[in-house]
Amino acid sequence: MPDLSIGEVARRAGLRTSAIRYYEKVGLLPRAPRVSRQRRYEPQVLDRLAVVRFAQFVGLRLSEIKWLLNDVPGRPPPERWRRLAQQRLTQLDALMVEVGTIRELQMTLDNKCPKLVEHGSRLPKERRHVARHGSMATFL
Repeated sequence: MPDLSIGEVARRAGLRTSAIRYYEKVGLLPRAPRVSRQRRYEPQVLDRLAVVRFAQFVGLRLSEIKWLLNDVPGRPPPERWRRLAQQRLTQLDALMVEVGTIRELQMTLDNKCPKLVEHGSRLPKERRHVARHGSMATFL
């Protein structure tokens, strides 16, 4: 029988009750049964909240956390963690390339180089992220 109130769960998890209600609303937590119109939780909800907090700490989005926890009563299997980690690493690698491009532009501007077009000859022939964002393409 569920015996933890939302206040007790919040206190033990180090969260606000509004966060717990929100997590329930967006599907990160299962809908809690009500006793006298008050939410009551099983102690296992604390483990799930720990997973949610850790996933947020490492930078996962709520949609990714929801996928991670989907149809999993306990801890998500390691394969789901691996898949999300690989997807995020791919995204971050692409972002690092873009950051490098902007840093190069900033160095050019810091050196008061009026001929940005000359630097275009050093760029790779194909830059998918430039075409997608259009950032450097307008300068060249």
